[in-house]
Amino acid sequence: MKRLFVYFLMLLSFEMIGQGIKIGFKAGMNYSNFTNSEIDTDAITSFHAGLVTEIQLFKYMSLQPELLYSTQGAELDNFGNQIKNELGYISIPVLAKFYLNDKLSLELGPQASFLLNERNEVAAGDSNTFDFAVAGGLSYKLGKHFFIQGRYGIGLTEPKRDAGVNNTVIQGSIGFMF
Repeated sequence: MKRLFVYFLMLLSFEMIGQGIKIGFKAGMNYSNFTNSEIDTDAITSFHAGLVTEIQLFKYMSLQPELLYSTQGAELDNFGNQIKNELGYISIPVLAKFYLNDKLSLELGPQASFLLNERNEVAAGDSNTFDFAVAGGLSYKLGKHFFIQGRYGIGLTEPKRDAGVNNTVIQGSIGFMF
């Protein structure tokens, strides 16, 4: 009985993949900074990488959940010293994807991020472990499997307790869909 159930689930998943579910991966560069800061900050360049799924809902609309590792943060000028603060997140954007034509699409939606690590800490224990953001951007298909993306995300929660700042990130990605 267990074996029959497993075979049923496998057939169902293959049927769903044939009906408009695509799975892939992407990687790229981040250009991030803190906004609303009273301290001088400079943007840092880092990276993101992870899994992408596209679920076709209608002919010109899909849902695109992702699971990414993304490094964000800023360089802070603290009394003449430059302190680079990198925050490593597991990010889960869930974007509505609207196709403007067969290759170009507009993406918009929420993103939840969970702090995994922090390098060059500004102060121990002052980072929030959850960051909620809104992300939007464009994606362009390069043939059948490859794509490029440009995205902007702005945090709605503070990455540092009582700091009065928000994460912002510009992402450029290249990916592959199976």
